[in-house]
Amino acid sequence: MPPVSMEFGRIFVKFHGLSNARRFSAAGRALGLGLYLIPCFVAPAQAQFAVCNQTLNVMNVAVGRYDYENFTTSGWWTVGPNRCANVIDEVLNARYVYVFAQDVFGKEIMNGATPMCIDTKRFDIVGEEDCLVRGYLEARFKEVDTFKSERWTLFVYPPG
Repeated sequence: MPPVSMEFGRIFVKFHGLSNARRFSAAGRALGLGLYLIPCFVAPAQAQFAVCNQTLNVMNVAVGRYDYENFTTSGWWTVGPNRCANVIDEVLNARYVYVFAQDVFGKEIMNGATPMCIDTKRFDIVGEEDCLVRGYLEARFKEVDTFKSERWTLFVYPPG
């Protein structure tokens, strides 16, 4: 008998030889039933702050936010044209999120007035002062007002 495939969301489960149910013990059948039920109750993860690239260029994104004590910047997320990246997975706890984006050649796509620290490789940096003294680069981040929403999606469009 050919294998039977069943799809639950993005989970595929294959069973071989279902016609011979005697091979499965009662505990095995109960465990198999549990595998059917688990995906039904799991809610899909939702982005709390996403950046969507509406330009024709690949862009690298860094974000900054205030975490009750200090500003923290994180990067990089690479976002292709007409794609989105989930850059903050937790529920937003601050009204403002700061975003800096550049293309793969280093040309700034989105910048603003708020200076914060970045690095050339993947980074998580605490504090926004004395970037150069601490061995980081300084970039000007754009302030995004989320109006105290728990979730926010920022769309980046080409200039003009």
